[in-house]
Amino acid sequence: MKILEERIKQDGVVLPGNVLKVNQFLNHQIDPDLMLDIGKEFVNLFGKEKITKILTIESSGIAPAMMTGLLLHVPVLFGRKKKSSTMPGDVYCAHVYSYTKKIENTVTIESKFLNKNDRVLIIDDFLANGEAVSGMLEICQQAHAQVVGVGIAIEKSFQGGAKRIKDQGVHLESLAKIASFDNGQVQFVEESK
Repeated sequence: MKILEERIKQDGVVLPGNVLKVNQFLNHQIDPDLMLDIGKEFVNLFGKEKITKILTIESSGIAPAMMTGLLLHVPVLFGRKKKSSTMPGDVYCAHVYSYTKKIENTVTIESKFLNKNDRVLIIDDFLANGEAVSGMLEICQQAHAQVVGVGIAIEKSFQGGAKRIKDQGVHLESLAKIASFDNGQVQFVEESK
């Protein structure tokens, strides 16, 4: 997705440890027009899958998930990293290690919101090692919900996450694929024509 790649080049900052900071438009300050374009692209890629729910993890995946859900007219469900006092005991949960924060979270979703009749599209902002997506896949397994695909805004293709997800037979689509960070510059994967 060229518009996303251009925005990463313009406003993304490469930090030590192969971290890409995109807080200008994706995960602190959010560009709603760009999120709408991202949502439209996910609808183009997955719109024929009879999706009943969009699933993400708080908080950075919520913006692209919301736009996709809005365009598909389906609910957006997000896993909480901290269990709320209003959340009952009947939950699905998965342990998810955060690559950027270097901590493990127990992600929870109230079981009443996800079940065997759901056809789920998982949306997230980044895919690095695949921890967050694997956690969401685990939650869907617990609920016996069918995952129809995974949509990622930015994939770090040089890390193992994409392979990990595809090896499970999951349909994965990433809008911007980063091949490397050479001298602080983002290099994108050249898509074969």
